[in-house]
Amino acid sequence: MGRMFGTDGVRGVAGAELTIELATQLGQAGAFVLTREKEHQPTLIVGCDTRISGGMLASALMAGICSVGANAIYVGVLPTPAVAYLTRRHKVDAGVVISASHNPMEFNGIKFFNGDGYKLSDELEDQIEALIKNHMKDVTLPIGSGVGRIDYRFDIRDEYVEFIKKCVPVNLHGLKIVADCAEGAAYYTSVKALRELGADLIAIHTNPDGTNINANCGSTHMDELKARVVYEKADIGLAFDGDADRLLAVDETGSLVDGDQLMAICGNYMKQKGTLKKDTIVVTVMSNLGFTIMGQENGIHVEKTKVGDRYVLENMRENGYNIGGEQSGHIIFLDDNTTGDGLLSALHVLQVMVDTRKKLSELAAVMEIYPQALVNAKVPNHKKEHYMEYAEIEEAISKLEKKFNGEGRVLIRPSGTEPLVRVMIEGKNQQEIDKEARDLADLITKIML
Repeated sequence: MGRMFGTDGVRGVAGAELTIELATQLGQAGAFVLTREKEHQPTLIVGCDTRISGGMLASALMAGICSVGANAIYVGVLPTPAVAYLTRRHKVDAGVVISASHNPMEFNGIKFFNGDGYKLSDELEDQIEALIKNHMKDVTLPIGSGVGRIDYRFDIRDEYVEFIKKCVPVNLHGLKIVADCAEGAAYYTSVKALRELGADLIAIHTNPDGTNINANCGSTHMDELKARVVYEKADIGLAFDGDADRLLAVDETGSLVDGDQLMAICGNYMKQKGTLKKDTIVVTVMSNLGFTIMGQENGIHVEKTKVGDRYVLENMRENGYNIGGEQSGHIIFLDDNTTGDGLLSALHVLQVMVDTRKKLSELAAVMEIYPQALVNAKVPNHKKEHYMEYAEIEEAISKLEKKFNGEGRVLIRPSGTEPLVRVMIEGKNQQEIDKEARDLADLITKIML
């Protein structure tokens, strides 16, 4: 059996892989591990995105939390970064988010934050997993008055909105914005914040019904937003994902502005203002080659980590950097919040537009995007970490790298959340790299199935 925790918590199809039994066990083990050194009765904040399975899993998780003597505060539907913030603000012992982010509706996930609002280290996740696998050995379950309580606090979502507005108090009067809330957790907080800051806002996909999260909308399906921005003659389109911890944008011409470009825009602005710590932006190995070149041209050091916003964050904390993220739109502004935050990212980008009085397309031109091809190879989940153990795959990768001879690169990695191996090829000719990526992905699937 592989590791229970992926790059972003425990994920799976709700009711099949992520069962109520597992949710209860995660509540028990998570509460125990994260609070065992506390002398008071510990408390965990629990929030979720808009998936229909969220309430079911939250109830099971909180039953587990209470069964080991901890209390739970249920805040209902809230963005992941809002739970991270509220965990810090209310000085509770930990926070939990029930969400599968950008994944389809039938999936769900459980991820933990420590009392400081940071995602857990691999070591702490391993301790939680070990406790579950050992059937909670040596954990005594209290009875009577020792059992924990659940408090329902749906009102505190407005505290997050006020916090975000104070982080970036930009005046948005005169800006026309289309915001796609992905039928997800952004449907209330993002709309309220943008309107209260004065934006002329057209909000779409703000009617979640439990089954429509990410369905042909949000940051994974941008076509409708692109068309709507052009039709409305808007200044910018904002695309959130299901749990609102990431942001992608659309410029006034209807063109995508991805996470790399958004970080380049904000990073250069921060450098000019003298607020870019150590003149560094932290990205992952998946970031576009053009981002590295942008850094070289603008005196910005580009630090690279392995894929996953948690690894970006670890690097930022260890080295004292204050902006980092992923091409997919997870951007961390560490001076403000402890995790990727779509709304916070949106306000930082909008602040650059307001202060420079430049269109988004002009700002995005700070970096050239080199063609990339990304193809997923479907493989059995238990095999996905072992692709380099197959000689034929290793040989094909080596052959491709020699062919590019420094004018492109091949990056292969297992998905942290799905039974896939991701094949990314970068080079000068889109047609060529598309074909090479498809051929390599087909080869990986054929050999590993």
